[in-house]
Amino acid sequence: MLFQIKTYIQFLWYSKNEHAVHSPFVFSLITKCFYNTKTKPEYAILKKYRNSLLENNNTIEVTDFGSGSKVFKSNTREISKIAKTAGISPKRAELLFRIVSYFQPQSILEIGTSLGLATVALSLGSRIPTLRDGTKAKITTLEGCPETAKIAKEQFMQFGLTNINSIVTEFNSYLSDFRLSTFDFQLIYFDGNHQKQATLDYFELLLPTITKETVWIFDDIHWSSEMEEAWEIIKNHPAVTVTIDTFQWGLVFFRREQPKEHFTIRV
Repeated sequence: MLFQIKTYIQFLWYSKNEHAVHSPFVFSLITKCFYNTKTKPEYAILKKYRNSLLENNNTIEVTDFGSGSKVFKSNTREISKIAKTAGISPKRAELLFRIVSYFQPQSILEIGTSLGLATVALSLGSRIPTLRDGTKAKITTLEGCPETAKIAKEQFMQFGLTNINSIVTEFNSYLSDFRLSTFDFQLIYFDGNHQKQATLDYFELLLPTITKETVWIFDDIHWSSEMEEAWEIIKNHPAVTVTIDTFQWGLVFFRREQPKEHFTIRV
């Protein structure tokens, strides 16, 4: 916790808003998406989805393949407490919805479903009439824990989220599949393992899928010193041209027509 407080103070010192951004691409993203304060009807659905989990006091046995929890001491956990402490925040869920709505990706991969609090934002963001071919985006979400994946699937059915393909798998096993290189994931949300080497492994395994339209979002880039090291390596990769550090997330773009630039933006 002390590490994250110190890192956040440093972030506030170096971060900027849209007035310090001279890239038209990033300026448009910030002003039309990040800082869009208009209330959306989908926000009420996000809230209802969250509340349904917060009211669920049943317990499940969690299988944790990642860096572990800084909150829970046992793998037997109440669903309501998982939703309260381990899921995406309401503000971030709304931002994730806006990002999907802004870029309109037709295929999305999420690494780390948990209870689906981010997945529902991905799904609702893709259910917009202006999507290029008039259909919903296809969402593939991966989860290593069978019990949390089961709860998430039940939630998706309850809320009529039909464009989600939920897969229980170890992430490396799925991402190492040679058929992955034929997939075109236009947006990938990395939230499954907050460890340096795992994050870098996923990055390398998914590089064959990138195009100039690709958007990658890495969660908890300031989770630890190792995650910060992973973020720096990703930023400096030759294929990466634009990155945006929002403290909680790191957004990565592969727009070959743009010079390499890194932005630290308050959201």
